[in-house]
Amino acid sequence: MRKLSLKELNRIDIPSFKQIEKVPIVVVLDNIRSALNVGSVFRTADAFALEKVMLCGITAKPPHKEILKTAIGASQSVDWEYHEDVVQAVSNLKEQNYQIVGVEQTDQTVALQDFHFQKGEKYALILGNEVKGLHENLLPLLDVCLEIPQFGTKHSLNVSVCTGIVLWEGLRQLKF
Repeated sequence: MRKLSLKELNRIDIPSFKQIEKVPIVVVLDNIRSALNVGSVFRTADAFALEKVMLCGITAKPPHKEILKTAIGASQSVDWEYHEDVVQAVSNLKEQNYQIVGVEQTDQTVALQDFHFQKGEKYALILGNEVKGLHENLLPLLDVCLEIPQFGTKHSLNVSVCTGIVLWEGLRQLKF
């Protein structure tokens, strides 16, 4: 076994990435405090060829130094938008027939492994503030609320880690 060189990875360039078919998932970041987390989400969105990232509220926007540090160029390849009002942004996605999927612990949460992403559907995955979670006004807009089962002493994961886990499960179901 040997590691592949960068040349052997045969990565596409940004113009080519912009042209490929995207996975029909939009990631909505609601008031994310850490620009490092935002950059990590951009990098994940690039890795999985997602449609776009929507940054809302206090969430940092490129070209922020910490986003650039963790995104390593993905904030240039992945389409993104900024919206001050997350409720309005999500309402607009709902009007465009996106399935609105929150990641939060609620009294109606569905465990990630029990949720079935459907081919042919578009999804908006909403992740909330690292301390407060999703904005309370978003809950009525959700079609489903997912939770990643956890077994330790903490009741949450880092938002960028959580994003990666949920997106991988969605991608696994939609593409494989």
